[in-house]
Amino acid sequence: MRQWLGALAPVVFPMVLAAQQRPDTVTLAPVVVTATRLPMRADALPTSVTVISGARLREQGLRTVGEALRIVPAATVVTTGPWGGQTSLFLRGGESDYVKVLIDGVPQNAPGGSYDFANLTTDNVERIEVVRGPTSVLYGSDAVTGVVQIFTREGRGAPRARVAFGGGTYATNAVDVTASGGDDRVGYALSLSRFASDGTYRFNNHYRNDVLSGRVRLRPDARTDAALSVRYGDALYHFPTDGSGALVSNNQHQLDRGPSVGIDLGHVFSDHVESRVTGTWHRDNAQYAIAPNGPSDSTTFPYSSSDWVTRAGLDSRVNVRLSSGDVVTVGGAFEHETMQGTTLDRSRSRDDGAAYLQLVTDLERVFSLTLGARLDDNQRFGMYATYRGGVSLRLHGNTRAIASVGTGFKEPNFFETYATGFVRGNPDLQPEHSFTWEAGLEHHIAGTGVSVRATYFDQRFRDLIDYNGSDSVRYNYLNVPGANARGLEVASEAALGGAVHVTAGYTFLDTRVTRGGADTGSTALFLTGQPLLRRPWHSASLGLSYRQGERGSVTLTVLYTGRRPDVDYRTFRRDTLPSYTRVDLAGQLDLLRPQGGVPGLAVVGRVENLFDRSYQEVTNFPARRRSVFVGGELRFGAP
Repeated sequence: MRQWLGALAPVVFPMVLAAQQRPDTVTLAPVVVTATRLPMRADALPTSVTVISGARLREQGLRTVGEALRIVPAATVVTTGPWGGQTSLFLRGGESDYVKVLIDGVPQNAPGGSYDFANLTTDNVERIEVVRGPTSVLYGSDAVTGVVQIFTREGRGAPRARVAFGGGTYATNAVDVTASGGDDRVGYALSLSRFASDGTYRFNNHYRNDVLSGRVRLRPDARTDAALSVRYGDALYHFPTDGSGALVSNNQHQLDRGPSVGIDLGHVFSDHVESRVTGTWHRDNAQYAIAPNGPSDSTTFPYSSSDWVTRAGLDSRVNVRLSSGDVVTVGGAFEHETMQGTTLDRSRSRDDGAAYLQLVTDLERVFSLTLGARLDDNQRFGMYATYRGGVSLRLHGNTRAIASVGTGFKEPNFFETYATGFVRGNPDLQPEHSFTWEAGLEHHIAGTGVSVRATYFDQRFRDLIDYNGSDSVRYNYLNVPGANARGLEVASEAALGGAVHVTAGYTFLDTRVTRGGADTGSTALFLTGQPLLRRPWHSASLGLSYRQGERGSVTLTVLYTGRRPDVDYRTFRRDTLPSYTRVDLAGQLDLLRPQGGVPGLAVVGRVENLFDRSYQEVTNFPARRRSVFVGGELRFGAP
């Protein structure tokens, strides 16, 4: 009972504080692009969306997108502990490769959906949009349980620059240099950062991450716009642990680096017709190496690998605005994927072409509708169709009912399809797919900045790709298991008096394997009747921030993660990780405002795991204990 009360308290708390709300304060809903690829108010969409502003990221001192996503309802972020450790996102109970990750429209996932959030920093971020639910209609493969899209800053206003620096626990040190500026015709925003840490283990745990990010936009006339975004990351992570968490190696590391480029062009032909063309290119080099600990070490065998994975795509769409206020989108997409290196026997590639159609009625109506359908033609598995539909009904006052239904799919990755040797890939694998429906109620308290939303969701995952290690089978990867994930997510937000901002969320999640795979041992991923691993049954978050004008801010974040199943690979048994509560505290204070040629000065600080809680998100991989980071910022140009 105490855990239930603790989990529900963050949802009720904003409503209690609402009594302090000034009657003339109203918070406008953010505009969201990712859900429909059209700018729409979040409180009018029939889907569940969370928007995290770049300003809030900086106030909280959040360095990675993975850490920022912890406050999103139904999002479970799992790390192996130190900075740079494997960081996975389970959204609404789906697999960790069921979320499509975009930076300014450029896909970041490896083909097949896998993505490590460890190296995705918040540099140069304007906002993060998280859409929950299947969105393959607009984004194709990988968007099974949702999309996370990072929008970088466009650059507006007088030229300004910032130099941030600091350090803290685990010998962390960081420097971040940004510059931006622009007007209605042209704008730019650039960022260069470096972060390093000695890690949590006593040896071989160094991590460093260098990131260059930039965006340039042009508007040559009132009807035409263009933008170029570039990002290059170079991250090196040393780790001494094996898959069971045991300390085994002094000489093990992985390197992840590569560029991401996006070009977006738009033109308005008339008041009713506009078009957009988006070109994307992402190339990632993943390297891994391990060497014996010394001349006398006969237990560690030297091994190294290096693979280059490339995704190049083109998406073109036309938006037709009808006189009724409805918008019809007709689009087509093409993507070419390649993988070459040492993991596969030779270079492999595949192409995917798609056509999609979407109708969005005027969302300001009492009853509004969103419909979409897509047909993909993949070189490996042929035709595949997806659909999505959603309705929004405004009830009495500021209450709204929403419901949606849709499907999503994820293609197999290159290794699952083409692996040879000890592991044998299956060229006949079919895509994993899902069917999802959700329904919810949303209420805004009139004249205030308080809103509450409750959503029930039900998902069915089929043809999940499972590994069978038996030597007697022709292929080690097969489409066998199925699973369900259903639950309730509650989110509330309150802007109180213009200075206090409160966010809260609670998620109940129930997952179940409906059809198990070939492996029936205790360490199998898919056992009939068992829950999916590392998804908590209960989770909650509470965020409190106070801003004193332009002088500074203080933010307190409370994260509760309930019990969840996992596997102990030391004992080869299933276990249950206990619940834990983590508290983070962050603040910033402007000491001097920039004036003339004199830069401004601010001090910043963040304490992660304030009460030094001992916990694990992955069995045998301890999470970071109390971590303190203190730094400063020099600000040049306009305040």
